Amino acid sequence: MRVFPFVLNESRTQRFINHTSQPFMNTRQDAGADKVGHALNAQRFQMLEDIARELAGEVLFPTDFDAALHLHKKLQQPDLPTARVAQIVGMEPLIAAKLMNLANSVRYNRNSPPARDLLAAISRLGIDLVRTTALAIAMGQLRRSKEMAEFGELTHILWDHTVQTAAAARILARTQTQINPDEALLAGLVHDLGAFYMLYRAAQYPELRCRPDSVKYLILNWHESIGVSLLGVLGLPDEIVNATIDHDQLRKAPAAVRTLSDIVHVANILAGTSFELLHQGIDPKAAELEIVRHQFSELQAEIKADTQEMMAVFA
Repeated sequence: MRVFPFVLNESRTQRFINHTSQPFMNTRQDAGADKVGHALNAQRFQMLEDIARELAGEVLFPTDFDAALHLHKKLQQPDLPTARVAQIVGMEPLIAAKLMNLANSVRYNRNSPPARDLLAAISRLGIDLVRTTALAIAMGQLRRSKEMAEFGELTHILWDHTVQTAAAARILARTQTQINPDEALLAGLVHDLGAFYMLYRAAQYPELRCRPDSVKYLILNWHESIGVSLLGVLGLPDEIVNATIDHDQLRKAPAAVRTLSDIVHVANILAGTSFELLHQGIDPKAAELEIVRHQFSELQAEIKADTQEMMAVFA
């Protein structure tokens, strides 16, 4: 398990810290008894308090997530020669194989001879897409880790939504803006990283492992602010981090998609909101959401095809 030191950005998470510092009523229970009522409520917020402490000091990632994440960080070095990138990627056979598959997919190899080695594959894809693919595989390792097995169905739903959002973000960037589609792909891919991490942490609390509805409630309310802080641990650019802020908050439907934040917000809606549950009390067919879906309905077929292709690469 790798430890990542990180200084908490107070302005982004003050509400989170204040909320988790509230006192809780305790009920007397027999030793070892399952927690209920106020005691269960305290257990939920114990997890949030623990996460807040981690964000203020050291963040722990599971081992399976760590190897690909470490590779992603290595690839962030500026001005890396392509040959050196190939050497770094070659140390992770799983990632190398998936990059070869991606380089020879229909999307990236319509009229060229197949890439026969890793150097050719990386030259075709570009360093930005190589970094994003490494991170996508890291997230795939996280969702398949033994710690996440308790929430298998929820993790599967989250992963499907994540890949669909990433595909929609790339297509929106390409068709609606001048923003780099690979940058939008990355923003869509990491927009719910906080939810993945909360699932991993929830699995470490016995009373939460058997209560997926409690975990959903916690994720619903806190995954955005936790995710923003976690992206800082990964060293992602500010524009990526800022684009994920409040991505689930209902907004007036934009007349046009102009910014990376717009892209993530719209892509999140087009990917469906089954995971986020649209926040409690919001009708899934709320007018603003329907406007967005109708406005970009012509992209849905392409989003579906792109999602299926990405699933095959990142699986």
